Amino acid sequence: ALQALKRKKRYEKQLTQIDGTLSTIEFQREALENSFTNTEVLKNMGLAAKAMKAVHESMDLNKIDDLMQEITEQQDIAQEISEAFSQRVGFGGDFDEDELMAELEELEQEELNKKMTNIRLPNVPSSSLPAQPDRGSGRMPSSSSAHRSRAASSRRTEGEDDDIQHLAAWAT
Repeated sequence: ALQALKRKKRYEKQLTQIDGTLSTIEFQREALENSFTNTEVLKNMGLAAKAMKAVHESMDLNKIDDLMQEITEQQDIAQEISEAFSQRVGFGGDFDEDELMAELEELEQEELNKKMTNIRLPNVPSSSLPAQPDRGSGRMPSSSSAHRSRAASSRRTEGEDDDIQHLAAWAT
């Protein structure tokens, strides 16, 4: 039984050594795989660099700039053609907006005048109205004061017309 126990201890020691050796071999294998991967990456990067160099040898920055300018010019021409096609034929920008607005206002005024001629006003009595006494003195207004009041009211109407025209011009 002592012999078996010694053998067991020896086997356990060998097992530990073999396990350590396997771990070392596995570590070496992983290191080799990493080295191989790094070598492949380096080789592929070298090939890529050579390929890019070969491609770029045939390219000139001035040629590329010229090409980009040509592309931009062609795009501008295409845009102009597109704009030309999108314009309405016969309805271009050859009309002055102010002239059109003035013509529209004239047409609206003519329409308003036509409507005003069709309006029937009520009959006005033909008899003259009695004269009102002057409020301050109790006298009848003289013809000159009546004339002045009519002139003031006509001035007020002209001023109101100017205000209305000013507002209409502002609104348009």
